[in-house]
Amino acid sequence: MRNNFPRILVYGYGNPGRQDDALGILLAEAIDIWAGENGISRLETDQNYQLNIEDADKIAHYDLVIFADASVEDIDSFQIDEVVPDTKTDFTMHSVTPSFIVGLCHEVFTKKIKVYQLQIKGYEWEFMSSISKNAENNLASAITFLKEFILKKIHSEN
Repeated sequence: MRNNFPRILVYGYGNPGRQDDALGILLAEAIDIWAGENGISRLETDQNYQLNIEDADKIAHYDLVIFADASVEDIDSFQIDEVVPDTKTDFTMHSVTPSFIVGLCHEVFTKKIKVYQLQIKGYEWEFMSSISKNAENNLASAITFLKEFILKKIHSEN
């Protein structure tokens, strides 16, 4: 595969010790394996328990970023939305939203990048390292979708 497509980051976050909260991290791991197997060298992945303000610097080095996380919202198996920058937040919080990270990236680094939030429907949140069967099915659907989404973004740039 050619290397003249945009730099892409898939950033999964969540707690792998809290069942379905691991969905974002598991998605990032699967995409990392897929990218390696397919020679997609400008696609990178990262993961963490939560988003932090330092992530604004991280995403500034990419053209396209996909944040992936588990969701308790009333969605189908997964949902992807473009992230709208927003720098309004409380100063006392320990984690921040994707909108805040993107807003900070725009303001501090003057980088305007395409950012999406991929939410994967979760069901169980106990202190266990295995995900629920329904969440496993949702993860598989989200991985399939994201592979196609990334390939479309790559080919639209070439």
